[in-house]
Amino acid sequence: MTKESLQYEGLEKIKDDFQYLVSSFKEMLESIGEGDLAKRLPFDDGATAANQSYSNEKLTQAIGICFELLNLAEENAATQYRRKAETQFGIESTRGSWGETLHQWKQEGKDEKAIAAKFREINVVPVLTAHPTEAKRLTVLDIHRELYLMLVKRENPNWSTAEQQSLKQEMITLMERWWRTGEIYLQKPRLEDERNNLMHYFRNAFPEAVRLTDKRLKDAWTTMGFAPELMEWPEQFPKIQFGSWVGGDRDGHPFVTPEFTASTLRLHRSTALEMVRSELVKLAQKLSFSCYQVTIPEDFLNELKAKAELFGENGQKALDRNPSEPLRQFVNLLLVRMDRTIADDTSLGEDGYFKSAAVLSAELKRLRELMITLNAGRVAKQWLFPIERMLISFGFHLTKLDIRQNSAYHEKAVSQILAASGAENSDYASWSEEERLYFLNNELRSNRPFLVAGTSCGLEADNVLGYLSEVKKFVDLYGTDGIGTVIVSMTRSLSDLLVVFLFMREVGLLDANLPVAPLLETIDDLNAGPEILTEFLKHPVVQKQREAKPNFIQEVMLGYSDSNKDGGILTSRWNIYKAEENLTKTAAKLGVKLCFFHGRGGTISRGGGKIHRFLDGMPPGSMSGDVKMTVQGETIANMFANKLTATYNLEMFVAGTARQAMIEPEQEKDEHLYEMMDEVVEMSRKTYRKLLDHPNFIDFYTQATPIDVLEQSKIGSRPARRTGQRSLDDLRSIPWVFSWNQSRFNISGWFGVGTGLNEFKKHHPEDFKKFKTLAKDWPFLKYSLIQIESNLLNSDPDIMKKFAGLVDKKDVSKELMELILPDFETCMENIEAIMGASAEKRRVSKMEDSKLRNDALDTLHEIQIDYLTQWRKMREEKPKESEPILLNLLLLVNALSGGLKGTG
Repeated sequence: MTKESLQYEGLEKIKDDFQYLVSSFKEMLESIGEGDLAKRLPFDDGATAANQSYSNEKLTQAIGICFELLNLAEENAATQYRRKAETQFGIESTRGSWGETLHQWKQEGKDEKAIAAKFREINVVPVLTAHPTEAKRLTVLDIHRELYLMLVKRENPNWSTAEQQSLKQEMITLMERWWRTGEIYLQKPRLEDERNNLMHYFRNAFPEAVRLTDKRLKDAWTTMGFAPELMEWPEQFPKIQFGSWVGGDRDGHPFVTPEFTASTLRLHRSTALEMVRSELVKLAQKLSFSCYQVTIPEDFLNELKAKAELFGENGQKALDRNPSEPLRQFVNLLLVRMDRTIADDTSLGEDGYFKSAAVLSAELKRLRELMITLNAGRVAKQWLFPIERMLISFGFHLTKLDIRQNSAYHEKAVSQILAASGAENSDYASWSEEERLYFLNNELRSNRPFLVAGTSCGLEADNVLGYLSEVKKFVDLYGTDGIGTVIVSMTRSLSDLLVVFLFMREVGLLDANLPVAPLLETIDDLNAGPEILTEFLKHPVVQKQREAKPNFIQEVMLGYSDSNKDGGILTSRWNIYKAEENLTKTAAKLGVKLCFFHGRGGTISRGGGKIHRFLDGMPPGSMSGDVKMTVQGETIANMFANKLTATYNLEMFVAGTARQAMIEPEQEKDEHLYEMMDEVVEMSRKTYRKLLDHPNFIDFYTQATPIDVLEQSKIGSRPARRTGQRSLDDLRSIPWVFSWNQSRFNISGWFGVGTGLNEFKKHHPEDFKKFKTLAKDWPFLKYSLIQIESNLLNSDPDIMKKFAGLVDKKDVSKELMELILPDFETCMENIEAIMGASAEKRRVSKMEDSKLRNDALDTLHEIQIDYLTQWRKMREEKPKESEPILLNLLLLVNALSGGLKGTG
């Protein structure tokens, strides 16, 4: 069997599984008296939505559920395809996997010891955020997970006919629950709901995904014939840790209070401690080594007695529970100590509880060394390895909570602090950069605060100082492991970063050496990044941090969303690429290692897409081995809801990071290539800005997309706009992308590129031909073009025209569509010319996927446009009567999100 025939088999499997799921869904509808609706679902050639005797609301919900069933079928088929491919073509056949990575290195003759040494430098951190892009309710997500597991269960070829029928009835019952539950949030989710959703992944999904990812690496390592002793113990594996923004991200989120931050940190810690305790219990159950069967060193036995005496009665019970089994007794005493840690009981001193996860790790390593001397290394690998690895990944803190706020918010806070302290000129926001730096440099030489603790200054200052005070309390008790990075959104200058240290000084947190990082979001800020970074790393406060941390790493966050909104997709990607190069060189000159934090969204427009492609497209030499990456909204469930999918995505992240970290920086860059890209990008950006800067663009945008509906949706606890002003600048990038996707323009994913490529081809025909070679050899260009093409294929000019018909001023609509549609056509043509074949020939899976969805999407768009027209007419004059229509529009948003496989 060839890979092509296996791919064809996978496509047929999707169709078969989807047909099975839809027929089961129809059976459920018929059983509850919705037979007519079942017949009209537009997923069969004979189905039609004409002569309805059911409501559009029901049709929308039914189509939406069918789309989700299709997504589940596709996810399951992808897992089965990878399994079969690895069985038939070898472990290296999965693109981006450990198998492919290690096979590639072996072919290149890389030394196994050098590879093993590089693994110790790898630290990947997926950071979960609750940005409002998850349109599905948490209850519905749970139903998705259950249904997926049933679909997997159905794969068992040994089921009898009766067992298969029983499983089908279970699925139908689950589908009825789904149908009767309702798809969308009718009230905004609370922060607690978003946090609970994330806690599911930290508690249930990630520990198993880390375990299986490690196993995949070990299997690939031995398959390639590398020395097994180089990949045996937890510290030899790449480090995988996790981050969270829920409870720490305050950028435009008024509901993240200091109290919520404090409760989040406590919840993270208590969950991690319970997870570790549970693993210790499992370990104790397995280490039933008898002192009559193995010879235990005398000093180990004496130490057990001494530790037991420290804990008094509880210590004696720990020994008595397993007499003659010293390894179990050792773990029992660890459990006593862990229980005291959970209870925050420090009365017996540092030997009576675990001050940090590192202390427990040291104890377990001693146990490991003992087991190796007893020639029980295999048992240690089976039962001790998991808890040692868990401590590396989750510690006692579970996940690192990043603290993020906008630079403009900080400016208000400083002004309020100055006013409260009696300063003559307290209008910090109006000061020049020179004035700010003079003030900050003077202040940061002193340790004295501005205010007496507890002084109220104003909303912004009280919030900033309030949540940093909670961080201080947590750090004083438990150390800094649970705190991630203090991130400044919209960093535009050095003072935006230094002001954070002023806040930390105010609450007594300065000596904690918490990392502070810029978030470079706009094109101008990305270009200014190297200068800001140089000044920051040279500043005395940061120099002090560098001296205090032997392995100092500076984090820099890169914003994919705002740079896209600012200049279009190609402008954003190219400027981020160059920023990574320039920032890496800047840091290297100062002897500093960088950790790039990629602020990716779920959609391609916001940096999304397949992780291995994203990583392979980075500049050579820009990956230090430390990397963070946001996982947002619906992408969390798409990537991590199911065990094998979660393992696959985590493996792609870790293996891709290692692959990039092994690449040396290029000694000389091709200046002409950069000139070519700069010219295409400049032409693309001009076209993009021509649309956005058009005097009537806002009117066009607000009427030709359902942005007004999205602003009424209940899909996240955070407002759609930073300050509530109705302007393009204030609109968040997520609803910006979401609204264009819903109306099938997808402008954020391609607009401007067609004109840019066309103009370049016109002026430089020979250079344009070079793009054909570059698209094969240069991952950045290759994957950028593939992703832009994907957005083009998700767009639909016919639907665009229908949405444009909603615009009141027909001359404006016509003028702007005459900018948009030609760019769409030329973009598709030029990408196909560069790639050497049509999308139909190259993107078979994508085209087949679209065929399964298109009829149903068209049906939903017809209903959507009809309801939009009605709602916009009624909402001002008859607001109460318009509410049911708005509810239907929100249902449509959800159904279309499932059909388009994404939101914002």
